[in-house]
Amino acid sequence: MTDQSTRSQDPILNFEGKRYDLNQLPDEAKELVRGMQVADAQLRMHEDTLKVLAVGRQTIAMQLKEKLKSVSPIQ
Repeated sequence: MTDQSTRSQDPILNFEGKRYDLNQLPDEAKELVRGMQVADAQLRMHEDTLKVLAVGRQTIAMQLKEKLKSVSPIQ
């Protein structure tokens, strides 16, 4: 394996328009990168949860609308 092929497989951090070799970062910086990755994953999971809740709420609203068709509203 050549140095070039090994180099192209090194993980790269793109941050604020700059590129960094992840393997060359200090351990504290690597921990911060891992923390950001966890935070990003959690955000995506919660965004998906919100989408599911919104669809469920819309379905419930449609069912309620259908049930209220046979009920007279108060004046």
